Amino acid sequence: MLLNADKNAQWIKNEAARLGFTSCGIARAVRLDDDAQRLEQWLSKGHNAGMDYMERNFDLRVNPTLLVPGARSVITLMMNYFPEAAQAGDAPKVAKYAYGTDYHYVIRDRLNELLANMHAHIGEVAGRGFVDSAPVLERAWAQRSGLGWIGKNGNLLTKQMGSFLFIATLITDLELTPDAPFATDHCGTCARCIDACPTQAIVSPKEIDSNRCISYLTIELKDELIPADMQPLLDGWMFGCDVCQDVCPWNRFSKPNTEPHFTPIPDILDLSAREWQAMTEETFNRIFKNSPLKRSKWKGIQRNLNALIPPGHLRDSDR
Repeated sequence: MLLNADKNAQWIKNEAARLGFTSCGIARAVRLDDDAQRLEQWLSKGHNAGMDYMERNFDLRVNPTLLVPGARSVITLMMNYFPEAAQAGDAPKVAKYAYGTDYHYVIRDRLNELLANMHAHIGEVAGRGFVDSAPVLERAWAQRSGLGWIGKNGNLLTKQMGSFLFIATLITDLELTPDAPFATDHCGTCARCIDACPTQAIVSPKEIDSNRCISYLTIELKDELIPADMQPLLDGWMFGCDVCQDVCPWNRFSKPNTEPHFTPIPDILDLSAREWQAMTEETFNRIFKNSPLKRSKWKGIQRNLNALIPPGHLRDSDR
């Protein structure tokens, strides 16, 4: 028996919580006209750097009905990844999202389970789940779903848990009662993220120049060398960067996650620069088989390390 839009929406939120999602919100599946304009302006400035894929499938990014024909609702789900443990003080820095198992694996499995359970409980439902796997503007949908606002660092911020949250999207043809969009911006006059960025990549509120972003330079950049003018500004980051999140006042409300898959890999917490540089490709592939670090591959990690500490210039404490 099909339930009504209100009951369906509430059941989906309850089921999402049971599956380990921190938050769930719903928006109507409409074309994102305002976001399309902002994306077009961002691309025209070349702020996507070498991420040419951002220019492809533009219409799909702003129109969910092109991804799921007949789409009526966009369900946004978030999962906390803030870790309880911290890296050793002398360890080459890794962004917190990459401490444990690759979130793509974890969240994709949960999305598939949610969709299967929707079929069983509600009836025939057409839908597709996305975790960085298709041209979807996740943060825009999260705001439209009432889950938070987009801060000056470009991240989605929440009053309850800050910003250390993975975002996933489920587009469906199911008619669901939408949540009210998050209409207020609680950043105010605070500019800590802008002031703290080591490379001044936040060129204006909510506008990030990827050419200068440490996360782009240490993960997405495919060149053999990080640009020489950027190397002194990496601030010890070997993979990704959390500076703009670490300084955000809203992240004082971050709580350690309870997802076993996000338990930090011990090597990420403890290895020194010397130990990272001595690691063989075979060892790297074995330890980080299911880790986000595999995106940079062993070669990329070595490139990043050499940009931080050129060969032959290890600190005495790392020898």
